[in-house]
Amino acid sequence: MVTFEEIPSEVTLSLSISNCTNRCPGCHSAELRQNIGTELTNEVLDNLIKKNSGVSCVLFLGEGNDKEKLIKLATEVKNHNLKVALYSGRDEVEREIWDNFDYVKIGRWDKSLGPLNKHSTNQRLFRIERNGERIDITSRFWR
Repeated sequence: MVTFEEIPSEVTLSLSISNCTNRCPGCHSAELRQNIGTELTNEVLDNLIKKNSGVSCVLFLGEGNDKEKLIKLATEVKNHNLKVALYSGRDEVEREIWDNFDYVKIGRWDKSLGPLNKHSTNQRLFRIERNGERIDITSRFWR
């Protein structure tokens, strides 16, 4: 699905990743805890990118349970000269994630704190600069 609000200033191809291990209470996509859907291979990803020309970013909504494969998919996105983003759902991610993505959202879902568009949220979206600096852009969701 192409979205315009998940990553500010990007036209984003958003892809849900199954096998989520976070188990956040109140998750709006609890079905993604299961192994469902079509396996996201490089070929499937390439076809999705070609079918959605005009996108500037590919967002993985979730990490699944195979970090190495996720990083390979991120590399494939960059081979198309697109930015790549991850909505993790964890409170912290490994250096390999920070090093291979242009945007990373961290923070478990907490219904009492709300989503990114609430000042009270515990979640944070970072833009990662080429030098590795992490810029918190969460406030771009606040209106």
